[in-house]
Amino acid sequence: MNAPLSPTFLAALGALLGDRLSTSEAVCRQHGRDESIFAAMPPQAVAWPASTDEVVAVVRLCREHGVPITPYGAGSSLEGHTLAARGGLTLNLQRMDRILALHPEDLTATLQPGVTRKALNAALRDQGLFFPIDPGADATIGGMCATRASGTNAVRYGTMRENVVNLRVVTPEGEVVDTARRARKSAAGYDLTRLFVGSEGTLGVIVEATVRLHPLPEHVMAAVCAFPDAHSATAAVVQTIQMGVPVARCEFVDPVAIRAINAYSHLTLPESPHLFFEFHGSEAGVKEQVDLVADTVAEHGGQGFEWAATPEARTRLWEARHNVYFAALQLRPGCRSIVTDVCVPISRLADCLVQTADDLKASGLIAPMVGHVGDGNFHVQMLVDEAQPAEVHAAEALNERLVRRALAMDGTCTGEHGIGLHKQGFLVEEVGSAGVDLMRRIKAALDPQGLMNPGKVFAPLA
Repeated sequence: MNAPLSPTFLAALGALLGDRLSTSEAVCRQHGRDESIFAAMPPQAVAWPASTDEVVAVVRLCREHGVPITPYGAGSSLEGHTLAARGGLTLNLQRMDRILALHPEDLTATLQPGVTRKALNAALRDQGLFFPIDPGADATIGGMCATRASGTNAVRYGTMRENVVNLRVVTPEGEVVDTARRARKSAAGYDLTRLFVGSEGTLGVIVEATVRLHPLPEHVMAAVCAFPDAHSATAAVVQTIQMGVPVARCEFVDPVAIRAINAYSHLTLPESPHLFFEFHGSEAGVKEQVDLVADTVAEHGGQGFEWAATPEARTRLWEARHNVYFAALQLRPGCRSIVTDVCVPISRLADCLVQTADDLKASGLIAPMVGHVGDGNFHVQMLVDEAQPAEVHAAEALNERLVRRALAMDGTCTGEHGIGLHKQGFLVEEVGSAGVDLMRRIKAALDPQGLMNPGKVFAPLA
């Protein structure tokens, strides 16, 4: 049981935030539950700061009173990042949702952390620009920075790692640090920006982010194509990428996921492995990409190319893909999901994906598989009955085999979900004990009290 927050601390926090502080059991439980398999881990209070100065004041109060802090954005992560593993205060940053500056001539925007990716793109539309990182959920920019988010466009535009220019962070000591300037590149000192991108809230609170923008493509085409088996589909992807075709999106969807999509999004795709493509560029450039990919797909047995050239058709297609998580839940009503992801070098993608598909089939679990396979990343969503420990155990065993398979292929235990609470044991296997020890020392140097999102990333020391 977590120690109760002191009346002195709550009084000071209440004086600072007024009704933007809650100790309501319902509010705390709401912030202590997510879509992961973990039991609820509620904080003892939730705060909604509205400015950097308020975040500084809250962090200093927490430091003075030894209160753990769990930063919170949209709550859409899947590995337990936002669960208050040691109680304390959840810092909900959704009210810090202003776009502070647009610099279209420099292709950058500076935002508060509560701005969502959809809100940013709505604001950019009349500038002829867009922010390409698309993890599916309407996540906040702060959360996307903290988890080093990725998504369907990463094969062409990269991940948050490549698209964050600089950050403003409140450290565990309550100091405000700017990690860089807005210049396109710099060789000045350590790369603090990359230190905080992907740190999962364990090193400080992100209060501003400057991100890279990209011109809206002149011409966009999307397509969906069925394949006889998973190996044929992934072989087509590998050949496409190795030829250097600049596809914007390249998504794999297995037959189980197709069944869920058809029912949920009212489509009629054949229940076989599919690839979803999107192409960006000039009209001539897109035509060239399409012709190359169509020839490659035909070589590998792909059939039934369906094109989506209008914005409405493309939106329908990609909404169906993005909604696969919720669609899959309908395959087994009342179930919970254990969602995992790995990423491997593109040359090992076919082997990893096909071996995983065979493993899933043998398990007997309902487990749709989808992936941003253009960069070697794919996801498995295992549907389990929480009341059946044997099912949960089987799903965790599948997850372990998948991760070890990816690591054996020189891949990673997580391409974009992060470590959180779920994959701590695999971090040592991936980077080695010396690498994890170095990370722990960085954490201890910046957060000696261990108050920033404690319990995440690192497995407890024996």
